[in-house]
Amino acid sequence: MQKKPYATKHGNQYPSGAKSSDGGVNFSIFSRHATSVELLLFETATCDKPFQTILLNKESDRTFFAWHVYVIDLPVGTWYTWRMDGPFEPNQSGLHFDKNKQLLDPWAHAISDKRWNRKAACKPGDNELTAMRCVVVNDHYNWDGDIPLRISSEKCIIYELHVGGFTKHATAKVTHPGTFAGLIEKIPYLQQLGITHVELLPIMAFDEQDVPKNTADLGLKNYWGYSTHSFFSPHPGYCVTPEQGTHLKEFRDLVKALHNAGIGIILDVVFNHTSEAGSDGPIINFRGIGDNTFYHHDKTNKSVLHDYTGCGNTVNANHPLVSRFIISCLEYWVRDMHVDGFRFDLASAMARGEGGEVLNDPPVLWGIELSKQLAKTKLIAEAWDAAGLYQVGSFPGYRWAEWNGIYRDVIRKFIRGDKGLIPDVATRICGSSDLYESQGRLPISSVNFVTCHDGFTLHDLLSYNHKHNSANGEDSRDGCNNNLSYNYGVEGETDNPIILELRRKQAKNVFAILLLSQGVPMLLAGDEFLHTQHGNNNGYCQDNEISWLNWALVEKNADILHFVQHMIALRKRHASIMRRRFLSGKVLGGKDITDISWHSDTLNTPLWDDPEARLLAFTLAGVNHDESDLHVVMNMSDQAVTAELPVITAKNWCLSVNTALKSPFDIISLDAQEPIQSNVYQINAQSIVVFENKH
Repeated sequence: MQKKPYATKHGNQYPSGAKSSDGGVNFSIFSRHATSVELLLFETATCDKPFQTILLNKESDRTFFAWHVYVIDLPVGTWYTWRMDGPFEPNQSGLHFDKNKQLLDPWAHAISDKRWNRKAACKPGDNELTAMRCVVVNDHYNWDGDIPLRISSEKCIIYELHVGGFTKHATAKVTHPGTFAGLIEKIPYLQQLGITHVELLPIMAFDEQDVPKNTADLGLKNYWGYSTHSFFSPHPGYCVTPEQGTHLKEFRDLVKALHNAGIGIILDVVFNHTSEAGSDGPIINFRGIGDNTFYHHDKTNKSVLHDYTGCGNTVNANHPLVSRFIISCLEYWVRDMHVDGFRFDLASAMARGEGGEVLNDPPVLWGIELSKQLAKTKLIAEAWDAAGLYQVGSFPGYRWAEWNGIYRDVIRKFIRGDKGLIPDVATRICGSSDLYESQGRLPISSVNFVTCHDGFTLHDLLSYNHKHNSANGEDSRDGCNNNLSYNYGVEGETDNPIILELRRKQAKNVFAILLLSQGVPMLLAGDEFLHTQHGNNNGYCQDNEISWLNWALVEKNADILHFVQHMIALRKRHASIMRRRFLSGKVLGGKDITDISWHSDTLNTPLWDDPEARLLAFTLAGVNHDESDLHVVMNMSDQAVTAELPVITAKNWCLSVNTALKSPFDIISLDAQEPIQSNVYQINAQSIVVFENKH
């Protein structure tokens, strides 16, 4: 039965998107150059035809560049799209209006991609049967008093994970695999691990069909999610019942459950490009509304999009409208969704002006930093882009932390046995003062990591000399070639017990260095039980067992998990590892020793100038009289050494960590530690030893 058309009135310019109230729904959308705008209303996410099409009046339903209409008595749960007509001048103005294309609302809070066909959106003409749709949502939610967590950055331990891959494997044994709900079921595991924050790979709605043709022909899809199109909407693929428009509730349930467990949530966000790709990409929303506003274009030929991201387009982030869109979006996720922070993918692309030039003071980045609503929100930049701009140590602003790619590379080289790195290793362990201190920034500006989603897992870093990406359909052209990895004699899997034992020891060494370093440590999910992608260092398209975490490894590699849990506990009980200010080498706070002193196997003789050196030791003073001091010896050479221990009075050095020992003796809880009855200790080859002093 045909629905009776809903009556309309003029509506309001603000807020953008669809906002329901007791009397109906206000719709508002921006388009500077549209000449005609239609709102299409649907009963479901998948029905063939709209039950009503509303043509907006250019004279009465437009305020400046906002088109708006109020639909009286329209209920929550109504699905909708937009259509716009206007100039089609790709070369002259960069505009791509197509009156037959159904468009997503960029401000939509929930969308469906159930019938989506990317190929149809790349071609001119009607895509009525293959377009994505938005839904009017009920924004009410009972937070039960929840607010974003306020964990000091120096106390943070970040755990990067993929919502889908974390629970999709059958061994996860959750009720709703690959969803926000599935992740909720794993919160007890996260608590036992001891991390303070999860950093989720993109969960804003993205295009799973955005992969190269050869990759798509293999039945693969965009798995990581770095192909966002709807920045206000949780990804429907991570929801249990997205066809019911439950996106917001399901995501908020996750946030509330994490906060109840004392765990913060950081979102990996992609404001550097969108899924609309290059000049031959699909029309989804921004391109059909105002291509020349939202993207960087060549000055002489507007059909050419500047690509600083490697993904076909670059968001024109410092255009006033786009900048406001981005900041409003971030504020929404903090204010209405209670997230605790953001990690910005290829953030340096956001430092470029409308001509692509690098700006000293990019308005969008300063707008984010100075936003009152974001004042206590974690801000983390991947401080580079795909066009050669590298800003680690120089990213605009003061409050931003950075993924420290320099830390990653130095520690990888040190672990594999590269020589002569001792001064650089010491600098990285101390929070990379060379990058941040002169700017008035802090150790917490450095997010330290050795592995992340992009590249080898820890297991594979220690098992492969070369990437093995043939499964991706790109003839292994994709993925990084400079992995700084080492296989210890055999490429990939092996039954050799000597190699296997060395790899396990090196895994513990990585975790020990990472969790003993000043700054903010970040772990990759699954590394703590040696998850492997079998040498694939670019699993962006592998929504399958290559990428999914196999939870059977928790039991198989329980010794590594045990070590990581106890290393996290060690870090948490030592404020000296979580300093907010840089170490000085001076006596501070009434202590009788300097805050840090450097050694080799001989006290007070660090090997700063030795080109062969692979040994570093240091003594780290507790920040108060109640905290034990630490003495750490890192021996990445292939020879055992006998190291001197500092002479102390009234206390004893106790062995806390020795990565050369088998579990559970490789890390000893505080109450089980026993004094060392000697002033020297043998440090095995390629191992790390930590001592704590106590009465």
